[in-house]
Amino acid sequence: MNESLTGRVGRIISGSVNAVISAVENAAPDMIMEEAIREIDSAIDQVRQELGRTSATKHIANNRLMEENSKHEALSEQINTAVAEKREDLAEAGIAQQLDIEAQIPVLERAIGEAAEKEKELEGYIQALQAKKREMKTELKRFLETQQEADAVAAGDPQSSGSTVAEKVAKAESAFDRVLEKQTGLDSNSHSADATTAAKLAELEELSRQNRIKERLAALKAESQEA
Repeated sequence: MNESLTGRVGRIISGSVNAVISAVENAAPDMIMEEAIREIDSAIDQVRQELGRTSATKHIANNRLMEENSKHEALSEQINTAVAEKREDLAEAGIAQQLDIEAQIPVLERAIGEAAEKEKELEGYIQALQAKKREMKTELKRFLETQQEADAVAAGDPQSSGSTVAEKVAKAESAFDRVLEKQTGLDSNSHSADATTAAKLAELEELSRQNRIKERLAALKAESQEA
């Protein structure tokens, strides 16, 4: 049975970076990092596809709701006219159609509400997956700093630990960035339209994240002042 979208995202987010760290420890980070990044990017693409379908469903339901409301209003005028003209048969037909419309409206409203909730959930998945990618890089750097400092002390040469750590960290970050560019197309030397668009989307997502950070900080400051 295929893994559900929710299950896949949950597995990626709850997973550790131990496999990647092991690859770095063995001085061969590229292969496992490439697989890890491919998995995250693939999940993001899957979530975005589902988000597109959900948005389309909400849009269609919204249009249907507006159409049915318009029909209901038009029928009200027609029914009033039929009553004024003593055409009860026409009035009854109009009322019957209104009742059918009224039965559909709550279903459409519920569909719109559910789609909106799912949109919010899927957007949260994307943010979480992007955060996981950032976490991978941070954890790798922290591991290398700790590991290389320990190796330098064990070797009895603390003087050389600084340069050794810097070199190892730079090497791992370079490998991570190289794999990231390969998987996402964000190559600084590429001038293709796809790379440019991807870069702009990445910048837009980061801008949105920074805004959320500022909003959270502003809210905390406001709460502190009220207290």
